[in-house]
Amino acid sequence: MPRFTLTSISAALLVLGLSAVHAQDDLRKQANSLFKPIPDRVAELQGHAITPDQVSLGKQLFFDPRLSASQTISCNSCHNLGRGGADNTPTSIGHAWQKGGRNSPTVLNAVFNIAQFWDGRAADLKEQAKGPVQNPIEMHNTPAVVEKTLASMPEYVTAFGKAFPGDKNPVSFDNMAHAIQAFEATLITPDSRFDLFLKGDDKAITDAEKAGLKTFITSGCAICHGGVNVGGGAYYPFGVTAKPGEKIRPQDDKGRYQVTRSANDEYVFRATPLRNVALTAPYFHSGEVWELSEAVKVMGTVQLGKQLSDADVQGIVRFLNTLTGKQPQITYPILPPSTETTPRPAE
Repeated sequence: MPRFTLTSISAALLVLGLSAVHAQDDLRKQANSLFKPIPDRVAELQGHAITPDQVSLGKQLFFDPRLSASQTISCNSCHNLGRGGADNTPTSIGHAWQKGGRNSPTVLNAVFNIAQFWDGRAADLKEQAKGPVQNPIEMHNTPAVVEKTLASMPEYVTAFGKAFPGDKNPVSFDNMAHAIQAFEATLITPDSRFDLFLKGDDKAITDAEKAGLKTFITSGCAICHGGVNVGGGAYYPFGVTAKPGEKIRPQDDKGRYQVTRSANDEYVFRATPLRNVALTAPYFHSGEVWELSEAVKVMGTVQLGKQLSDADVQGIVRFLNTLTGKQPQITYPILPPSTETTPRPAE
């Protein structure tokens, strides 16, 4: 029978400890090659500095329902900053109680996406801000009415002048979108536990969560869901190895095809950014899956061609929960009062 001494036991434990440290360092090194931490701030957009006056104006506009024809729907209605930047419904309710066609993506960290909307039809947040305002199902308004509404309130006129000094026509539809973009660029969630791990904090995530991260990488999830936003950086077919159920992937919504009209883009969508994903149920563009574990199973089957084990699914979900970062602390703004010349709500 072998004899163990205190010295030999200590040496063995030291070897095991060093092995664990090396394994942890290797996992972090691999993770840093695939992902990047959320930065503390975004300083500029399209090569132009973001100014405090633009952010302040954009914040008011983001919360102002008078951008909608009914004057009841604001950007925050569908991108609720108290609920992960989404509205936690399958599809949003818009003008005259109409239901939108797709699940509302989170606005948090959207500045890091390759493009906006599920099909990438808006190149940036400025272009995106113009879409819902004019969409007949969403806010059902027009640029002319928006400009007339904003110009009718002296406080807005002053705010636009400060935000866009030197502009001959500061109160414009384009500047409205510019200001909203500036505010949305501040809606980032740094210092998630995963970010802290990437930066070197070994205790930021648990061993079970590290195991989930490893499974996320080795199973192939990180192929589409990488980068700073853990997704949102490229377009992929939804149904690489198997066709999803029609409830999850409605047949009449062909994704990016509706933008490009290329047969190669049928049922192609921008990879979902997974930052704060634990806060933004339901999932997929259809909003038909409520449980994160079920979404992981679906992705394993239709994208990776794998029947993930329950243990693997649970591990990946544990990892995904580490992606919830510090939420923006927002004080609801006081909006300028309407005047006698402010257009009245439309039915």
